[in-house]
Amino acid sequence: MLGRWDRSLTSAEIAESLASNPVLVRRILGSLRNADLVHSTEGRGGGWSLARPAREITLYDAYVAVELRPILARHAHPPSDGCEVGRHMQALLEQEFHEAECAMEERLGRTTIAHLVRQVLSKERESAVR
Repeated sequence: MLGRWDRSLTSAEIAESLASNPVLVRRILGSLRNADLVHSTEGRGGGWSLARPAREITLYDAYVAVELRPILARHAHPPSDGCEVGRHMQALLEQEFHEAECAMEERLGRTTIAHLVRQVLSKERESAVR
């Protein structure tokens, strides 16, 4: 949403657009600010805006800013070394998960906020024609 408008938006405006809670939105915006993806201004007319052009911010940048865990969850308890499946499965799954995460990171890294804005506007034009 921040990439769509040429003005700052309040967390309440963003939350309304997302049908979410402004407190949750502010928490996420804080993580994005810590990653230098957005900045805020206080006072009348203040709000949140992108810290750099939308064409320079990728979905991967945003993902890394807000997610603190691996993309694919790992099993919390190691399997039994006494089982021929269990003793090998963790290493095999780790390799599969790593490759899947690398593919997702690469894909998210190719999609910019500007690209998403263009897609949203295109979808909006299509729905207006119908």
